[in-house]
Amino acid sequence: MRALMLRILLVLVAMAADTFPAQAQQKPPAEDRCLALAQGPRLFHRASVRLTQLQLGDVRISYVGHSTFLIESQRGVKIATDYNDYVRPADVPDIATMNRAHSTHFSMAPDPRIRHVLPGWDTNGTGAAQHDVTLEDVRVRNVPTNIRDYSGGTTVWGNSIFIFEMGNLCIGHLGHLHHTLTIQQLAQIGQLDVVLVPVDGSYTLDLDGMMEVLKALKAPLMIPMHYFSSFTLQRFLDRAQQAEFDIARHEVPTTIVSRATLPKKQTVMVLPGS
Repeated sequence: MRALMLRILLVLVAMAADTFPAQAQQKPPAEDRCLALAQGPRLFHRASVRLTQLQLGDVRISYVGHSTFLIESQRGVKIATDYNDYVRPADVPDIATMNRAHSTHFSMAPDPRIRHVLPGWDTNGTGAAQHDVTLEDVRVRNVPTNIRDYSGGTTVWGNSIFIFEMGNLCIGHLGHLHHTLTIQQLAQIGQLDVVLVPVDGSYTLDLDGMMEVLKALKAPLMIPMHYFSSFTLQRFLDRAQQAEFDIARHEVPTTIVSRATLPKKQTVMVLPGS
């Protein structure tokens, strides 16, 4: 009896050995594999693409839209430019800069979690804005400029060019620039590596004037903003080519910049946005 039971057990083991490998070799349908991936943890995928770890000297620049960029340092300091109530980055920045030409360039209710809110004009109306803020590996300062007012006059020191120093780079955001720069302003700005430039050619400085500004700044990398439409952007790019600037188009609105990756020739890099 015991011998019979042992023989039956051996037969069952043999059958299992034949069956299980065959099942293991079967591949699930493609639909199931895709569904499994789609239901997986999405944040892992986003982290591998969007949140690539910055190396020493790297700066991440993301175009949010209009005149707003999210600039991130290697230590994780986040800056939002021309922070406003309409176009905002998903992340709450540590530093927010603002200008007051239009309501799309400043906020009436900045997020209270922002550590430093820097208006580009003197809120007391007694002079020029003066900012020089250091946070971790980032320094932010400003150079005041004038803007046109709604009556056709001039608001003295109504705008600021903000300079961000991080990762051995100097990044300038021209804000709502309405005039070419004086020798004194150019000296205050210093040598920029990256300039974020409004290119609409009407609400801000006209294209002739903006080309003069870009040639004077001599930044290796120029990133357009405030262009509203593909027509307006292309009009600026045509002028940039006439000025013998190289043109590069980025497929995603985020780029990582370092001193080592700066182009040898002045280059306009277009990040998707508006």
